[in-house]
This record gives sequence, structure tokens and C-alpha cells, in this order.
Amino acid sequence: MVKNIVKDTMFLMQKSQTASKDDIQTARDLLDTLRANSEICVGLAANMIGLRKRIIAVQTGIIPVVMINPVITSHSQQSYETEEGCLSHTGTRKTIRWQSVEVEYYDINFKKHKNTYTDFTAQIIQHEIDHCNGILI
Repeated sequence: MVKNIVKDTMFLMQKSQTASKDDIQTARDLLDTLRANSEICVGLAANMIGLRKRIIAVQTGIIPVVMINPVITSHSQQSYETEEGCLSHTGTRKTIRWQSVEVEYYDINFKKHKNTYTDFTAQIIQHEIDHCNGILI
């Protein structure tokens, strides 16, 4: 189900809780909401649709990927400054991102994965994991 985007910064600045198999519907809602906003959005975190769970959805190509309880386990030494927008606020803001990140997460079927992402995909993942940690750009 497509959900409304939360813009309440006090809510968004709270850390998200670990997700469980009981939160699969939240993951599906995230995917539906990402698809509904695909022209202006490449990633979402569950708190952006009103649930403080560690779940993100990221557009990595043709098919969006859900990451449940994502954790960056390592990152490149190389970083860069960029400007990012977010559906939870207007305009763009400057931030620093690593060029590549290694991420451990569970998929929507709770199968564990560990992958390395680079460039723009790595940037999206970092932005959404920041949301899970209550960090807003």
C-alpha cells in the first residue's frame, strides 16, 4: 500500500528499531511507496512512511531492493562531497559520502546478503541508513 511521506523532523530524528519477520508488510509498503514516487525518489526508509523500523528500499536498477536491518560493514577510504534531496524536506543539502560501501542485510524473505555497492547506489544506501539512525541531511 502506498503511504504518505512523513516530514516531521522530530519523528525522523529518532533511531529506528531492529525489524523482524513481523515487519514484512512494512517492507512491501516501502516498495509500493518507492514505485509510486519513482519519478522523484530513488530510496526510502521505513521511518519516512511512519514506522521506526530498520528497513530501506533502494532503486538499484530496474528492480528496487529491500534491505532489512542493513549495516555498513566496511567502506572505501575515498569520500566525496555531494548535494542530496529528500522527500522528507524541501531543497538539497550538502553531505559527505563514501565512494563504496559493503552492506550486510536481509532481503524480504529474510535471506542474509552481503554486497558491495559503489557510486550513486552506495550514496543512496548511505542516505537511507542515515535515516534509520535518525540522521537527516
